Amino acid sequence: MAGRIPRDFIDDLIARSDIVDIVDNRVKLKKAGKNYQACCPFHNEKTPSFTVSQDKQFYHCFGCGAHGNVVSFIMEYDRLEFPDAIEELARYHGVDVPREQGRNINPAEQREKRQQKEDDYALMEKVAQFFAHQLKHHQGAQRPIEYLKNRGLSGELVKRFGIGYAPPEWDGALAAFGNTPERQQQLLDLKIITQNDKGRRFDFFRDRIMFPIRDRRGRVIGFGGRVLDNEDGPKYLNSPETRIFFKGSELYGLFQARQAHRTLQRVLVVEGYMDVVALAQYGIDYAVAALGTSTTPEHIQLLFRNTTQVVCCYDGDRAGRDAAWRALENALPYLKDGVELKFMFLPDGEDPDSMVRQEGQSAFEQRIERESIPVSRFMFENLLKRHHVGSEEGKAALLSEAQKLIDQVSGENQQRLLEDRLASIVGSNRYVTDLQRDIAKANESAPAKRALQSGAPGKSQLTPVRILLRLLLEHPAIASECEEVRPELLSPDLVPGIRLLTEIHGYCSANPRSNSAQLLEHFRDHNDFAQLSKLLVSDQLGAHDSIAQMFEQSRQQVYRDSFARLVERQLHSRMEELLAKSRVGQLSEQEKQELKALLSTQS
Repeated sequence: MAGRIPRDFIDDLIARSDIVDIVDNRVKLKKAGKNYQACCPFHNEKTPSFTVSQDKQFYHCFGCGAHGNVVSFIMEYDRLEFPDAIEELARYHGVDVPREQGRNINPAEQREKRQQKEDDYALMEKVAQFFAHQLKHHQGAQRPIEYLKNRGLSGELVKRFGIGYAPPEWDGALAAFGNTPERQQQLLDLKIITQNDKGRRFDFFRDRIMFPIRDRRGRVIGFGGRVLDNEDGPKYLNSPETRIFFKGSELYGLFQARQAHRTLQRVLVVEGYMDVVALAQYGIDYAVAALGTSTTPEHIQLLFRNTTQVVCCYDGDRAGRDAAWRALENALPYLKDGVELKFMFLPDGEDPDSMVRQEGQSAFEQRIERESIPVSRFMFENLLKRHHVGSEEGKAALLSEAQKLIDQVSGENQQRLLEDRLASIVGSNRYVTDLQRDIAKANESAPAKRALQSGAPGKSQLTPVRILLRLLLEHPAIASECEEVRPELLSPDLVPGIRLLTEIHGYCSANPRSNSAQLLEHFRDHNDFAQLSKLLVSDQLGAHDSIAQMFEQSRQQVYRDSFARLVERQLHSRMEELLAKSRVGQLSEQEKQELKALLSTQS
């Protein structure tokens, strides 16, 4: 697998990019004062509310709230993930994307590998077009055409998914593309053809309905082939893994679903290619299928990057429920707050393809709403089948297994809800008490957290931490201009946001020539990335007048004064701590001297 993209390269790529040019190539901008405007490409509107700032290299929509830098825009507009967006931006500038490696690799070797992949993608696209052509023009095409019609698929849907036909001849694709030894080797590497023990080469797929598998950028990376007659070999034959195809990290139909929906409210995970296309034929165009494997952790991560609700649809038999349990185990570490995982089981002998043809879109979607069960219910239903909670030993066994599963969940609220459900099942007050204590502790600090995270105008914007963060975001060089300001000397627990302030200050000190867009890109994967983005555009959202007035003053003075307020608060906090300890006689001689010095500053 390719290594990480070096941070220096990303920073340089952003620095050489003009967001106005990049956006204008996709959405026509008009000059509006010092900024540029257009109707937002991310939601429907008639009056322009989408603003691009050339100074900040940042965009913001006042209507839907979309915002970010040049990389964010490419990700959202072109529906790409981060590495692909960097590749797209690098292609715009005509440069290659380097990759960090565990060992030194010759640049020429890297270029050769990149060119090989580009050639692979180009050949796979041609093979997909070949199969699509055979479906229309092969002398035996009437048979696969009738098969698709009997399955209820329209010509428009067949075209949308690029469905084709692998002819029954032994050398259909081989004769079409294997005109040189080098090309035959490439066909072998991509598993379009295969070779027997005697060295004879022939097509891997023959006399099958062909489903091209596309990656998130729409490139053909593999194929799934279905027999026309169930007695002619295995029902489905999938491409083996190649240098461009890794079945454990790809989902069939995801590219088409993302093309159909800018925002995927829900993704339905089914088991077969035909299930995906049959559901799409009936208007349920948000289904995907794993490629001959169970739902992997990589699949789960990919799904939750594209939607907040995943419904896994399985057969109701033992095999289906076992597959669902494996999916649950793989999903637990990625169940963050704000996402939802559900399970739906169909009647015996039915699959999504047959059900949607019997019921139609409306009834099938009602079935999803009515019969899909949340992860908590599915988990405990399975645990109760394995453990007899009528005995203390059974309760203990259930508690042990359940807690191990719950501990894997990344979302704090999801964890608490599962523990609450566990408590109600086994009648244990310990979990209820822990839950109540944790909620109380969270509520105690909630006002302070909201003060930092709120993007709305008001007093929360006047806190020293927000002012310091805002100045660093706007003017990264201020960290080196005011060297006496050292947030690392503050206690991380003094007020919310100190840790984030220290991280931002550290980056700015090390990179005084960076701009706002580069700084923001550096913290893209940070937990507080969204809050940083909101803070950077807070002036556009109508910041409080007093902030605007302060920023008209010397920003260095405002920066120093804000830090001084935090230092003063830390000294006061330390004094109160020492006074509390003194009342029970626990001060050391050093602490007594420290308290005496602090008290003298108050006189």
